[in-house]
Amino acid sequence: MANKNPENLTGNPVAYSMPIPAGGVQMETFIPWTLVKRGVNRQVITPLDAPQEFTADARQERQARESLQDTALMRALGLAHHWQRLLDGQWVESIAEIAKAEGLDVTQVRRIMRLTLLAPEVVERLARSPDVVLEQVMRRPWPSSWNVQTHVLPETIRD
Repeated sequence: MANKNPENLTGNPVAYSMPIPAGGVQMETFIPWTLVKRGVNRQVITPLDAPQEFTADARQERQARESLQDTALMRALGLAHHWQRLLDGQWVESIAEIAKAEGLDVTQVRRIMRLTLLAPEVVERLARSPDVVLEQVMRRPWPSSWNVQTHVLPETIRD
């Protein structure tokens, strides 16, 4: 469907001709939304410049979508744990092999891999606080003990 009728996905006007004996009538419809693929699912997005009756819905949709967006910190945590699983399962031999496959420097891969050493409580708190930046977490010297990590976590990040 998506490949045959791209206008159905973008909300562009669609013209239909209805053949009737008197010469035919052409109708044009416009639906102010975009259909976006999110993995396997599809999501309807209403633009903010839609007609007045749709603006409140459009704002709610946009806020919900932005709150579900992954932050750089969440992506880095996922990547670090993925790389750790590759190492644990012996799919790769070393961090250098991961760095070569990803096209990154070995030092950068090691810095990201340090995120796997964070306590689960610390990761949960970091995930719930929207103002935490990846670079702040990566530059911070984290103790190896999980109990100490939860006490070292700054007050601004705590719930």
